[in-house]
Amino acid sequence: MTISLKSEYALQAVFDLACDTQREPVRIADIARRQKIPQKFLELILAGLKQGGFVESRRGAEGGYLLARPAERILVGEVLRHVEGDRTLRAGKRKKGETPFSEMWARVDGAVSGVVDQITFAELRDRWRERQAAWSPNWEI
Repeated sequence: MTISLKSEYALQAVFDLACDTQREPVRIADIARRQKIPQKFLELILAGLKQGGFVESRRGAEGGYLLARPAERILVGEVLRHVEGDRTLRAGKRKKGETPFSEMWARVDGAVSGVVDQITFAELRDRWRERQAAWSPNWEI
């Protein structure tokens, strides 16, 4: 399975906004800096995510982007399909017609979809925070 850089950045941007639990608009420059995404590319990605109903924007000095709906209601698979289309979740390149691998690739596709279509950005955020909290340096000598 290959996911484009655009999709990866879109996932990172939605994740970044999901981490903003205060529900305040986040500036593009802040997302770009934290996620290490080129700002101009991020602007295009966020515009596409806005058209897809994943984010909304606010204008003005206090403006920026925020999630259009709660992170608990946005699935990773939804974002991937919006950015790339169904081809994103296709394992391997397909030849037309039936091949000895057709059934196997269909199972792989189903497994991938089964994962990304069950994980919300809220789950990703919470699991990430738990992993970050579990790691604490031991400064004892």
